[in-house]
Amino acid sequence: MTPSDLPWYKDGLSFDCTRCGACCTGKPGYVWVGPLEIDRLAAHLGISLDEFGSRYLRLVGTDLSLIEKPNLDCIFWKQGEGCTVYHARPVQCRTWPFWPENVESPLHWEETRKGCPGSGQGTLYTLEAIQSSLNSSSE
Repeated sequence: MTPSDLPWYKDGLSFDCTRCGACCTGKPGYVWVGPLEIDRLAAHLGISLDEFGSRYLRLVGTDLSLIEKPNLDCIFWKQGEGCTVYHARPVQCRTWPFWPENVESPLHWEETRKGCPGSGQGTLYTLEAIQSSLNSSSE
């Protein structure tokens, strides 16, 4: 890869999750989950796959997403506690904020920073780490 082929974030980007919930609360959305993530979440919660599916999943087209609370918070978000499945959270959550739409341009990154207090500060993620997250989030 030549220097001109490198993305704008070639020197890395900073992020430390503050567990504020800005990405988990108050707006509709989808948290897509696949079989491995469902297995991991069910095991973390100590429940069967069938119980996990009936309590926490919804079918959207041909894909599965976690359900939301009536107030549009993630089903696993608890005020004052944060993500109750943090160590077993889905890849989509693990790769935030390094999603393709967030790092598409410096302007997109700035918009992400406005909504996420952990973006742009803390741990510096290398180009390789960001690209790994981008690859994980697209699988």
